Amino acid sequence: MMDKPGVLFVCIHNSARSQMAEAFLRQMAGDRFDVSSAGLDPTTINPLAIEVMKEEGIDISENQTKNVFNLYQEARLFRYVITVCDESSSERCPVFPGITHRLHWGFADPASFTGSYEDRLAATRKVRDEIKKTIQDWLRGLDPD
Repeated sequence: MMDKPGVLFVCIHNSARSQMAEAFLRQMAGDRFDVSSAGLDPTTINPLAIEVMKEEGIDISENQTKNVFNLYQEARLFRYVITVCDESSSERCPVFPGITHRLHWGFADPASFTGSYEDRLAATRKVRDEIKKTIQDWLRGLDPD
């Protein structure tokens, strides 16, 4: 049996966007991909991300944040490295060994949202939905092999 191609989602803190992307791809195509996420400066999982993913029936509350540089040092191989942060931050991501397709999908950072809890939750929900749609579109566009 061939190993599944690796997909790594990277953002700044590995606290929301990359965690949501990892969870969605794992749910939609975990049988086809070995999915991971990591951050350039990992912190803790954003409670808003946990809440909006629960609405999708996905529990990320036990997830741990990971440092992208640790994965690099382990010489992990990824067919796809997908940055989900802003463009300038994506430039800080290390170049992984092997044949890697680098993709950039920019999403707003839930950690930067202001306003009431409901406002921040609604904005995080919007990011969640954008991530979900982007992954669905990407999967549809991939070769069936």
